[in-house]
Amino acid sequence: MKRILLVAIAFIGFTTLSNAQDISDNAIGLRLGDSDGFGAEISYQRGLGDNNRVEIDLGLRSGNGYDGFKLAGIYQWVWNIEGGFNWYAGVGGGVGSYSFDKPFNDNNDDSETFFFAAGDIGIEYNFDFPLQLSLDARPELGFGDFRDDLDFDIALGIRYRF
Repeated sequence: MKRILLVAIAFIGFTTLSNAQDISDNAIGLRLGDSDGFGAEISYQRGLGDNNRVEIDLGLRSGNGYDGFKLAGIYQWVWNIEGGFNWYAGVGGGVGSYSFDKPFNDNNDDSETFFFAAGDIGIEYNFDFPLQLSLDARPELGFGDFRDDLDFDIALGIRYRF
């Protein structure tokens, strides 16, 4: 717990000392990837200031023996590396629901709704025209019967900036 608190204090301090970075007011597109199979999310980013934004992702998940949806909201801080390259980090959470093809352990309940807490770290490139490419990792801590552990969601983002 002390490590988490120390990292949070260092992160907030670094955020306040970093240079302002002008980011897009809005960006919409797709976030492609997942840790348990291929999934696609509709991704929307809304700039809240010079170096922070909120990202909302709504996606379908498909894997070996399950289908579902997931809604995530992440508050992100953005720092410029050089030119159009930025890196970002954030925190947030969400809700999701899975429907399993075959019940586990002869259980008749073959679906689950869960909540999760998430972190986010990634890198992005903003082209001179309104296109943004990103690659990020989103560790998620699930709170549900089936999804009650740490999961790493890795994805490629392609968004139109406006």
